[in-house]
Amino acid sequence: MNKTMLVTGGAGFIGSNFIRYVFERTGFKGKIVNLDKLTYAGNPENLADIRKKYGERYVFVKGDICDFKLLGQLFKKHNFDTVAHFAAESHVDRSIFGPKDFIETNIHGTFALLETARQTWLATPGGAKGKRFHHVSTDEVYGSLGKTGKFKETTPYDPRSPYSSSKAASDHLARAYFHTYGLPVTISNCSNNYGPYHFPEKLIPLIILNALEGKPLPVYGDGLQVRDWLYVEDHCAAIWRIINKGRVGETYNVGGNCEMANIDVVKGICAALEKFSPSAGNAALGSKKYLGLIKYVKDRPGHDRRYAIDFSKIKRELGWRPSVTFKEGLTRTVVWYLANGVWVRSVRTGEYRKWIDKNYKR
Repeated sequence: MNKTMLVTGGAGFIGSNFIRYVFERTGFKGKIVNLDKLTYAGNPENLADIRKKYGERYVFVKGDICDFKLLGQLFKKHNFDTVAHFAAESHVDRSIFGPKDFIETNIHGTFALLETARQTWLATPGGAKGKRFHHVSTDEVYGSLGKTGKFKETTPYDPRSPYSSSKAASDHLARAYFHTYGLPVTISNCSNNYGPYHFPEKLIPLIILNALEGKPLPVYGDGLQVRDWLYVEDHCAAIWRIINKGRVGETYNVGGNCEMANIDVVKGICAALEKFSPSAGNAALGSKKYLGLIKYVKDRPGHDRRYAIDFSKIKRELGWRPSVTFKEGLTRTVVWYLANGVWVRSVRTGEYRKWIDKNYKR
């Protein structure tokens, strides 16, 4: 496998980190085609250095995973043996106020990819032998936990938001294509990712950047909602392991073994910022410390109380476990945002959209 790989949503946060990981950390010698619609969170400049370094081995295509015609052309032209499917609308708040895009991309788009892979791979001599379709999903499909217990691969689905419901549907489609057609599918459900290139609407980058600008640090409700945090590079390593060594038809939960209440995450960011960019030297804060910017706000509708992942299956079968502690990962993340002001300004001001519109006409 892995001679020619299609990565969907590869201009986004996890997708771009995955492409970077594959090229730079695995010894991969093949070609990657990155198909991304370039919605608000997609930025091809996340991989500008990869494009320069790997030349024709990295191909970017602006397009929609719902476009059957385009998918058919790409599968025929590049003869993919591997699909790593990251493309998704992924922000819970956006799904609450505008669910349509989540249904279109996460359900219809996944169907289009699965169907194109089926029609292409199973119609050739040898069928889908040596092929792999990996579908990347979320722990949010399982719903919410109480104070104890962890999500296992056998945990019944109980999604609570339009986002998690759309991801649950796409998981079921992927499994159906394995059981019905024999398509070589694997699925992973991961906990909350964080790290470089994370779009600023998500908790950790939002808090980092708001703090540096002296803006309020919003914390939903009482801030005691618990999430299991996974450094993005660890997640990429897990996906690569599943693609190459995972059992076809299986689901693998990927967790960071790091449960943290949201308020503790925010306080941890403030502490890291005080170390690497002290509030005393930040004119935007006046006489305040970063901690003084914390502001509790009305809780989000249907806000799940706790997530936690049991990743014993992938550890037992594939030998994967997270390698980056939350403290180390948070330090890396804060330092990255402090060192990449050009990227931050481009995203925060919307300049990156002007660049996209100029270079990738609609």
